[in-house]
Amino acid sequence: MALTIGVDVGGTKIAAGVVDENGHIVENLLRPTPADDPDKVAEAIAEVVLDLAGRHDVEAVGLGAAGFVDETRSIVRFAPNLAWREEPLQKAVAERVNMPVVVENDANAMAWGEYRFGAGRGESHVVCITVGTGIGGGLVFGGALYRGRWGMGAEMGHMQVVAEGRLCGCGNLGCWEQYASGNALVHEARLIAEAQPGRAARLIELAGGTTADIEGKHVTEAARDGDDAALAAFASMAQWLGQGMADLAAVLDPGRFILGGGVSRAADLWIDDARAAYGRALTGREHRPHADIRVAELGASAGLVGAADLARHP
Repeated sequence: MALTIGVDVGGTKIAAGVVDENGHIVENLLRPTPADDPDKVAEAIAEVVLDLAGRHDVEAVGLGAAGFVDETRSIVRFAPNLAWREEPLQKAVAERVNMPVVVENDANAMAWGEYRFGAGRGESHVVCITVGTGIGGGLVFGGALYRGRWGMGAEMGHMQVVAEGRLCGCGNLGCWEQYASGNALVHEARLIAEAQPGRAARLIELAGGTTADIEGKHVTEAARDGDDAALAAFASMAQWLGQGMADLAAVLDPGRFILGGGVSRAADLWIDDARAAYGRALTGREHRPHADIRVAELGASAGLVGAADLARHP
């Protein structure tokens, strides 16, 4: 059975694995990312690929990169958490490993992995949303990954949802990820705790008594303990997620939404609210099918698995 290597390159770690045609990971490795130097990143990727290739007969390599990847699937135009600016990553890695290499946006790779082997199986029109520090996304329509004209499509976290709203790291105001991401969850929890500390006793306790030290893990634990402020923060995030999915449905009309990323690990706390908010906001909701909304199944491995499979489709 043909084997490929998938590599998920993040701001802090490089996750690589040998993947078979059924999406099963045969072996995987982790390495730290030397994020401040493009040459060192390429060298680190090559080292982990060659390490795996030394023990397995692999045919190609797929790289999932957190940034804008051009339409040729070779150049990273910009990456917010890595020193990549117009970086010819495909060439840099291919020259080092001496095998075919393709580069894909990491959220696109995740979407493809879920479509092929996870929560997207059986549905031809899928919108995958990664809810983590920010919001990323990937689109599979008619069984094909949609990248856009210049390879930069599906950056749905940067739809403007509030005119003159919160400043986003992208430089614009009011982006969706400022209201429906992990960072937004923490922001909302801190606001409630500061304004109404009586509602946030457990949340403040977990943060060591200081609202400025509230983190995502505290919000999740406090919500599981019934803290009112933490539950309200999750409800706010879910409302924004549902509204955003309804807006996307008005344009894209998918059959299924898949919600992944770090915040999805606490999906039991907010997924029902997000589904309800989607139903309320959906245009023509009484006269159209409602897309299925599911939690991603492949977890942290989705990008790696998707990148490996995309290497079979250059």
